[in-house]
Amino acid sequence: MSAINRTFRLAAIFLICVGIAGLSACKKEAGSAPAQRIPEVEVVTVTTQSVPDEPEFIGQTESSRPVEIRPQVTGLIKDRSFAEGRAVKKGDRLYQIDPVPFKAALLSAKSKVAQAEARLVQAKQNLARVMPLLEEQAVSQKDVDDAVAEELAAKAALEGAKADLVKAKFDFDNTLITAPIDGMIERTRVYEGRLVSAQTDLLTIIHQIDPMYVTVSAPESFLLKRRRDIAAKRIQHPGVYQLRGTIIFLDSTTYPHEGILDLLDVGMRTETGSRQARVTFPNPDQILVPGQFVTVRFKGTVKTEAILVPQRAVQQGPKGPVLYVVMADGKVEIRDVQATSWQGNQWLIEEGLHAGELVVVDGFQRIMPGIPVKPIPYTVAETAPVNQTTDTKTEQRK
Repeated sequence: MSAINRTFRLAAIFLICVGIAGLSACKKEAGSAPAQRIPEVEVVTVTTQSVPDEPEFIGQTESSRPVEIRPQVTGLIKDRSFAEGRAVKKGDRLYQIDPVPFKAALLSAKSKVAQAEARLVQAKQNLARVMPLLEEQAVSQKDVDDAVAEELAAKAALEGAKADLVKAKFDFDNTLITAPIDGMIERTRVYEGRLVSAQTDLLTIIHQIDPMYVTVSAPESFLLKRRRDIAAKRIQHPGVYQLRGTIIFLDSTTYPHEGILDLLDVGMRTETGSRQARVTFPNPDQILVPGQFVTVRFKGTVKTEAILVPQRAVQQGPKGPVLYVVMADGKVEIRDVQATSWQGNQWLIEEGLHAGELVVVDGFQRIMPGIPVKPIPYTVAETAPVNQTTDTKTEQRK
């Protein structure tokens, strides 16, 4: 065998040995790989508790006493004495209707009363003269009857004159129009020189704004569910007229004064399918003005057996809020839930969850539905006092 052939044979044998050694090493390495670890997730155990139930509704402010100012007599506006859009006090001068014709009518009525009184005196004197003469048969019975009738007619004429005097005085006094209440006055609808008709023309409106009303509408679906919850004792309700209200403005600030629910409409409004309620708020600083849209949060009811979970546990699914729940077999399940409002930094879960279940709070990136997990207790303190209630809509505004 030549030297070249021997060299090729040795090289081939070497490569075969190297390949066999490499294959053995790979098999050994593959056999020593550790098994895949089960992911750990932090969970909380669902419990029930009593929390304040504070529903919110959109409401609109309105004056507690809007008073229309209309003339009681027909005449020309001679003067306007108020500044538009300002506060007025009860008894302040507002308008002056030309009083001259009404003063003349008043003086005429007074003179007619004086004339009627004089006729009555004369009639009484005539009757007093003829009565003794009748006993002496110096006058006839007809003369006496005429004297009695004259006295009665004089009395009737006096009463009529006094009635005309009252009407004339009423008209004259109402030529000066004053504010009937304290409040804020709108702009005037008429100006000097305008002829206004009695009880017809609207001159202006005064709004009493302390206290202030806020009217809210509760949907029928909410009222039906509330009635069912009360009947099932899931809600402790003190009674409609024991409820209190707080106002949240559009900038998420809170009005400093609480209001009292003092009116609930008897029936539903067919055009909206809702029932209106009125809450009365003190307004000493005139922060509230008529026509504002505000959010009213009602206080006084307590939800029993409520389920709260940390906010970070609630994820957004294609159909709404979802939770990752660890089942009894240790596998993860996605659960559709109804998360209605925030209590502090927790979600209030109305439906889809039960006491005793394990809810995943942390470790979502390591799991998917159907895989086994190792649950460990959630250690980060995220539970805030439940009396710090914040509705979802309020937080979204922030």
